[in-house]
Amino acid sequence: MDRLSNTVRPYAWGSTTAIPELLGIAPTGEPQAEMWMGAHPGAPSRVTRDHEERPLSEVIAADPVRELGAAAVEKFGPRLPFLLKILAAGAPLSLQVHPNLAQAKEGYAAEESAGVPIDAPHRNYKDANHKPELICALTPFEGLCGFRPPLEAADVLAGLDVDSLKPYVDLLHAHPEEAALREVLTAVLSADPDEMAATVTEAAAACEELGGDYAPYAAVAHHFPGDPGVIAAMLLNHVQLQPGEALFLGAGVPHAYIEGLGVEIMANSDNVLRCGLTPKHVDVPELLRVVRFEAGDPGVLRPEASPEGEEVYETPIDEFRLSRFVLAAGAAPRDLTTRTPQILLCTAGTVRAGELALSPGQSAFVPAGEKSEVSGVGTVFRATVMA
Repeated sequence: MDRLSNTVRPYAWGSTTAIPELLGIAPTGEPQAEMWMGAHPGAPSRVTRDHEERPLSEVIAADPVRELGAAAVEKFGPRLPFLLKILAAGAPLSLQVHPNLAQAKEGYAAEESAGVPIDAPHRNYKDANHKPELICALTPFEGLCGFRPPLEAADVLAGLDVDSLKPYVDLLHAHPEEAALREVLTAVLSADPDEMAATVTEAAAACEELGGDYAPYAAVAHHFPGDPGVIAAMLLNHVQLQPGEALFLGAGVPHAYIEGLGVEIMANSDNVLRCGLTPKHVDVPELLRVVRFEAGDPGVLRPEASPEGEEVYETPIDEFRLSRFVLAAGAAPRDLTTRTPQILLCTAGTVRAGELALSPGQSAFVPAGEKSEVSGVGTVFRATVMA
C-alpha cells in the first residue's frame, strides 16, 4: 500500500483551525477547507513508487486493472470512482444541488457542444458524472438538508412577521407539496435583487432577535447579507449531527453545510448547481430542472456494525462504500483485503495499516487485491466501492 500525500484546499469558508488540530500542526491563519484523498484531476493525492513521487491519477492510468481491479474497471471505467475528503466548515457553504447521472451527461454534452470553456464561471457541468455524497461528522456538525414539509416552512417564515414574506407563506399553504415548494423557491430566486436584499435584511434582524431555532439563519445571513439563499435556506431541514452520525445526499437534494469537521465521500465529480449563499453563478432555470421538490426527513445515518467490527454507512449507490473501525488495545488485527481499491484514513489514535503507521489525518491507498490489515488503538475510515 502507499502512504498518501494530500492537498488541502483553502476555500474561503474553511475553518482556520479544525484540520490543523486534527493533523497536530500549527494553524497558518488561512482557511483550510478540504483535504482531498484520491485521484481527482483537480488535486490528486501523490504516492511514492520506485523512489519517485507521482500523482495517484497517473499511477492508476498507467495500469488501471492492477490498481483498481478488473471488476471495478469493468463497472466504473479506468479511474478511481470516488473522492474522499476531510471537510472543515468554519462558515456556511453555498446552498447547492447535484444532478443525477442522466442530467449530468445531458448538461455536459450541451455545454461542450456550445463551446463553453470548462473553466468558465458560468459553466454548470464540469464532467458527465453524478455526485452523490455522504458526510460523516467527526465533531458536532451543522447543516441544511432537503425540504421541510411546506406547512412547516410556512410556519418558519410566518414566525418572522416580515410583510414581504407573507406571499410566500400563502403559497406554501395554497398548493400541493411539490408545486408549493417549486413556486416559492422560484419566486425567491427570481425576485428583484434590491427588493429581496431588503427582505433578507429584515428577516435576518428578526432571526437575530428571536434566536433559538432561528439562530442558524441569523448566522447564515451574517456571512451572506442580502442573499436570497438566506430565505431559501429556511425552506430546508436544519440538521445537527453528533460525531459518528452521517447524511447521505442524493441527486436533486438541496443542501448546505454550516459548521463542523467531517469525513466526506462522493462520486468522482465536480458538478454543482448553486441556489444561493454564494457570489458564484446561479443558473436558476437549470437549477429548477435538477431540484427534487420533495419534502421529508433528512434521514440521519448511523453505522451498522458487522460481526467483524466493521461499521458500515449504508447508501443506495455503488461508486463508494464508507465504513469505519474503532480499534481497541489488544484486539487482533482486522483483515481488510478485498478485490476493490481502498483508501484508509486515520481520524483518531494511532493505527497501523500494513507496514504504515497512520496518525490522525494520515491516509493510505491500497490497490485492489493487496494484502491489507489494520491494528492499533484508534479510528480508521475505509473507503472503497461496490463492484
